[in-house]
Amino acid sequence: HGVLQPRYPWADGPEYITQCPIKPGGRFRQKIIFSTEEGTLWWHAHSDWSRATVYGAIIIHPKVGTRYPFPKPDAEVPIILGEWWKEDITKVLQQMHDTGGDPNISDAFTINGQPGDLYPCSKQGTFKLTVDRGKTYLLRLINAAMNIILFFAIKKHNLTVVGVDAGYTKPLSSEYVTISPGQTIDALLSANQKPDLYYMVARAYSTGSNHHFDNTTTTAIVQYKGKYSNPTSSSSSSSLPSLPFYNDTNAAFSFLGGLKSLADKKHPIDVPLHIRNRIFTTISVNSFPCQDNNNCAGPNGTRFAASMNNISFVNPSTALLQAYYQHTNGVYGDNFPDMPPFLFNFTDIFLPLNLETPKRGTKVMVLDYNTTVEIVLQGTALMGGIDHPIHLHGYNFYIVGFGLGNFDIYKDPLKYNLKDPPLRNTVSVPINGWVTVRFKADNPGVWLLHCHIDRHMTWGMKTVFIVKDGDQPEERLLPPPPDMPRC
Repeated sequence: HGVLQPRYPWADGPEYITQCPIKPGGRFRQKIIFSTEEGTLWWHAHSDWSRATVYGAIIIHPKVGTRYPFPKPDAEVPIILGEWWKEDITKVLQQMHDTGGDPNISDAFTINGQPGDLYPCSKQGTFKLTVDRGKTYLLRLINAAMNIILFFAIKKHNLTVVGVDAGYTKPLSSEYVTISPGQTIDALLSANQKPDLYYMVARAYSTGSNHHFDNTTTTAIVQYKGKYSNPTSSSSSSSLPSLPFYNDTNAAFSFLGGLKSLADKKHPIDVPLHIRNRIFTTISVNSFPCQDNNNCAGPNGTRFAASMNNISFVNPSTALLQAYYQHTNGVYGDNFPDMPPFLFNFTDIFLPLNLETPKRGTKVMVLDYNTTVEIVLQGTALMGGIDHPIHLHGYNFYIVGFGLGNFDIYKDPLKYNLKDPPLRNTVSVPINGWVTVRFKADNPGVWLLHCHIDRHMTWGMKTVFIVKDGDQPEERLLPPPPDMPRC
């Protein structure tokens, strides 16, 4: 996740997009190509919901002879936030398919695989980070949760964010961070409090009125060297750090607004200023009528769906990359629209029901090599609206603008940040709001754009960019490996 795989999408991972899934008992040699990445990324499965437990960190240090753009920390610690079900995750997914409703909510969140003190029978396994007073620690945060954005904080300690999605940022001090599924954050922790034990916690941020969520709190412990009594095992404000309320959009929004690229001589930025391809896409949770006149578990007896520009993506039966490379007809359509099929007040809470039903299709957008692209991602209030962390494979993008409400094509571009916008591979579009991103399409191949809340992606909130070859040999797609899995 976040590895650019230049000219080599064959091992990028998403099933039926770049490759057919590896069958039980099968083998495939993953060729991972690092290029300009530096910082914290991660890897995870991309078949059904297997990524619920199949994931890990990727840490790329500065090149030999270079250094961090901040004082070198005394130690580095990966902190992976996860989501856990008592039930087999394949059964959770199957039940969602069978009923057409929301999946069963998770039973716990985890920090480095452990739920922590506040869950039954879990206290003995609580993750502990031992620190020395006066030292600084680089926390490499990863949100590997399936379906939820998280607030994260440490009692009586500020965090100084210095990087996101393997891109350095201007230092941002905060009492908490907001981290969406798919995102990574590098944050410095100064052990500057009196020696004691302090809770590290993560808890859900969820704004959707029609979606249930796990409202529990996962804990770990920052333990200063020495012997001290344990923190009180309760959720009282005296023992846990203060986090924003579960639906505090302003808190999540203000954290996003504080992130800026370094944009200095050693870390220059290259924001596209002259745009050739402008794309405006709505991102919506929708519904389909229940099949065979059955009563499904979605709103008003329907089945949940999701879409981009009113198209709910349907996976083909073979890999899109293979079909593109072999010029196979009939697998996909190359007419994904650059505008929604009709315009309406996207964030009106009283929208007509006929807007809730999208079209099904396997539609992609084809881009010329090296073209400059701007995408406005507009959330809608269909089904009440919710935040959407949108991830683009094969690329990083600059977040040049964002706001609440409807995007204003005349006013909002005047406020774009083209000076030091953050560079990311995953951006959270706020509930009933918008985000504008820009990138240069200089990586040929087939690349997925999708919501990283897995239930939304499963319902169809995704599309695909096909970036054509350039004229020079080094601008062309590399050939596939000999052991590509077959569908």
